[in-house]
Amino acid sequence: MIGEIANLNIGSRPSSRRASERIEDLRAIPWVFSWAQCRLMLPGWYGFGSAFKAWLARRFDEGIRILQAMYREWPFFQMLLSNMDMVLAKSDIAIASRYAELVSDVPLRGQIFSRLQAEWQITVDALLTITGQQSLLEGNPLLRRSIRNRFPYIDPLNHMQIELLKRYRAGDADEDVVTGIHLTINGIAAGLRNSG
Repeated sequence: MIGEIANLNIGSRPSSRRASERIEDLRAIPWVFSWAQCRLMLPGWYGFGSAFKAWLARRFDEGIRILQAMYREWPFFQMLLSNMDMVLAKSDIAIASRYAELVSDVPLRGQIFSRLQAEWQITVDALLTITGQQSLLEGNPLLRRSIRNRFPYIDPLNHMQIELLKRYRAGDADEDVVTGIHLTINGIAAGLRNSG
């Protein structure tokens, strides 16, 4: 999706630092934007679950109590977890797995996506443990309902985008295919309301 994202006018600078298709040259805004498009929202949560596990490995009972006290008493930590709660609620592992199918290197795809999926689950579990919630956005029912009401419109755009990306990458550079990709990118960004 790097090439597809690079063709959009997002941010005040070019998508890449150099004229290249290398992921290393991609700037932060399109990088974050791409993770939102494939419904992983990865920059908003990745690593938190592993850090939580490492913390608990050192001080299990005390560690949970400390994190729960931090959540109750420290507005910065509350906001951090609130933002993470929102992006996790907007993520969709099933849709993300369809995007992963676009990676032609099957062993690499399996290796990386299984790690992402495991980290997502560990992070959700950690968030729920710290906040005492039973489900994502339990503490913000208005936002949960708003997001849930948008999914029937966003999800088909993701599936359409995947099919258009398959066509484009198979060599179909028809103007309608390219326009369709850009329209789905814009629609998904508008529906998620935080795209990078």
